Amino acid sequence: MLNDNIKIFKEGQVKKNKYIIYWMQSAQRVKENPALNYAVSKANDLEVPLIVFFNLSDQFPDANLRHYYFMLEGLKDVKSELKERGIGFVIKKGKPADNLKPLTKKAIMLISERGYLNQERSWRKQVAQVIDCRFILINTNTIVPVDIATDKEEYAAYTIRKKIKNKIERFVNEIQLEKLKINSLRNEFKSIKLNNIEQILSELKIDSSVKRSPIFKGGSKKAVSMLDEFINNKLELYEEYGSSPDHNVTSKLSPYLHFGQISPSYIYKKIKETSIEAEDFLEQLIVRRELSFNFVYFNNNYNTQLSEILPDWAIETLNQHNEDKREYLYSLDELENYNTHDEYWNAAQKEMVLSGYMNGYMRMYWGKKILEWTSDPQKAFEITLFLNNKYFLDGRDPNSYAGVAWIFGKHDRAWKERKIYGKVRYMNKAGLDRKFNMEKYLKKVDKLG
Repeated sequence: MLNDNIKIFKEGQVKKNKYIIYWMQSAQRVKENPALNYAVSKANDLEVPLIVFFNLSDQFPDANLRHYYFMLEGLKDVKSELKERGIGFVIKKGKPADNLKPLTKKAIMLISERGYLNQERSWRKQVAQVIDCRFILINTNTIVPVDIATDKEEYAAYTIRKKIKNKIERFVNEIQLEKLKINSLRNEFKSIKLNNIEQILSELKIDSSVKRSPIFKGGSKKAVSMLDEFINNKLELYEEYGSSPDHNVTSKLSPYLHFGQISPSYIYKKIKETSIEAEDFLEQLIVRRELSFNFVYFNNNYNTQLSEILPDWAIETLNQHNEDKREYLYSLDELENYNTHDEYWNAAQKEMVLSGYMNGYMRMYWGKKILEWTSDPQKAFEITLFLNNKYFLDGRDPNSYAGVAWIFGKHDRAWKERKIYGKVRYMNKAGLDRKFNMEKYLKKVDKLG
């Protein structure tokens, strides 16, 4: 494994102890998981068992039943695949620091992932304070480690594109998982069983008002099958129809990427094995996605204040037009219940509420209209984030936070000045009618219920 993938978060003591622990977080998979690969390699070198630990917290910001159900479905795949490889899997409910403190008493070292969201960073600091063994972090979320791609917050896709593309091949060929020498199926720790997901959810203090998605099933097996189906039947059409809400040619892999149920490296390699022109798809998978990780890594205010995340021109123009009269003003309740004058926007919101998904182009239109129909940009930002995080399966993700910020001018340029928007990019209903068969889209959403 490349040294650039590895960071020692806490030196600690490398004790002559009983086992190694891998704390799985946002890389909820066995295949092409650099942190798991590293942990297995270390366990084999020292000829000790490996325990994979997952902390089930009901305190993750904005997560609800829809997110937890999808995640637990995926963890069932993880448990099954780890068992096949003789690796113990321990799931405990509570705070990571409270659970890892006793678990690491007999651990040689703790290995985990370089999650970039504020909550993940906070958990790592709390854990580091209560353990005394070495604590190592491995990059698993992106192909190119964020701080290797660049040493600053990038302005837009064009400023990071070359930096990422020049390094992809260096990082993409991950060593495959070794076979564990010392079987660690039997261990001394009690674990939550995954036999009954509904029972587990009933014991968590979470919002149960957002029901599981009727169109997504969690897990690495499902993610791989969806990728295969995309490559075989949709990839050739993606460049022409990928942005079309009336077509069904997107991969729908973003929820699986968010929970780490599939690796971006694996997707990249499978796409490159084909002879299909896929630049548009790879732009989204690599350049745009890794730009979003750059955003949350270098800007801790990604989900708080617009004034702290937007370029100067965007803040200035939005402030100048803050008092512009809005033809329509909608409350959060009206927006959440898709009760506006715009049938296309209502359909997009309905699709998100019922399924946890929305076509990418409609996401842009959806967010732009919230800006237009809200009394001020900061309030619009907060409403957009709230709905985004509550209903999307891939909400609460760097890619999602960057997408919301883009609505207000992040990673974009100044356009023709207009009412309310100022120089921030404008979108309207006529543009949807001009580009797409919106009646077909409306009928598709109606089938959801």
